[in-house]
Amino acid sequence: MKPLTLSVVVPCFNERETLPELHRRVSDVCRANVGRNYEMVLVNDGSTDGTWDLLASLAARDPHVVAVNLSRNHGHQLALSAGLHLCRGERVFILDCDLQDPPELLGAMMARMDDGCDVVYGQRTRREGETAFKKASAHLFYRLLGRLADVDIPPDTGDFRLMSRRAVDQLNAMPEQHRFIRGMVSWMGLRQEPL
Repeated sequence: MKPLTLSVVVPCFNERETLPELHRRVSDVCRANVGRNYEMVLVNDGSTDGTWDLLASLAARDPHVVAVNLSRNHGHQLALSAGLHLCRGERVFILDCDLQDPPELLGAMMARMDDGCDVVYGQRTRREGETAFKKASAHLFYRLLGRLADVDIPPDTGDFRLMSRRAVDQLNAMPEQHRFIRGMVSWMGLRQEPL
């Protein structure tokens, strides 16, 4: 079996309304960048709104979709970890189901990885449409996290990133059960750059 060029891993919790648009946009961007050599690993994290039924339907219609149903809500980080353990791609694109981070940045992230990066992470430069309280609390959170953590975690970043297989394998080998993915990825080292 030919190895997959790309896996897209998306944790999903009560995202029935967003899933059709996510599927369309991610499928389009994957085909534009890697042809048909990709998988989309969608992990249902104990949703109660019919998300699982829609995921199962997408998987039945689209051979690129791998639908995973967790037994209950385990939280975003463990749902993401489950997807990272199951994905098979040489590169792994992580994004949230709510589409706040644009999947259309995949091409630019892949180009940066072609230049030798193991991790290319999305970093917000502005927070349009958010309240002043949200902006202030996010600013405070990232600055406080930077002071408390023993490792430098880039500010204004989430889990939105492209990772090499080498980076994913190192992350998957970590034994932590209470996971904070962006902190663990930062701790690993390797060449990491923002986009």
